[in-house]
Amino acid sequence: MINNRKMLEVQNPTIYMGNELNQVNKEITKGMIRLAFCFPEVYEIGMSYLGMKILYNILNMREDTYCERVFAPKIDMEDMMRQNNIELYGLESKDSIKNFDFVTFTLQYELTYTNILNMLDLAKIDIYAKDR
Repeated sequence: MINNRKMLEVQNPTIYMGNELNQVNKEITKGMIRLAFCFPEVYEIGMSYLGMKILYNILNMREDTYCERVFAPKIDMEDMMRQNNIELYGLESKDSIKNFDFVTFTLQYELTYTNILNMLDLAKIDIYAKDR
């Protein structure tokens, strides 16, 4: 998990902290499905996509599901995460996405395919299904 002091080392740390208006925070209970809803672009682009907001809301309306947002970090944050062995995490709980039940990606265009590979690497999730 990331500590707040490390956040001061990156430009615009608020995009990695969560706590926005209308953010869903749930208590994680036994049997709850945890879903990492990953957008393979930076926060500003992902949050401007209306489809993400709609799906995030629909999934979190379910009592048995906790959907958290995950975005590709900018270069400075990625460097800091790699230097400090910080795994890619969900904005709401700050838990590593490799601990979630499902890790999903939304693809808007082909150029973000490589961002998916980078995000999986940051999360320390094997790229090949046979290795997971």
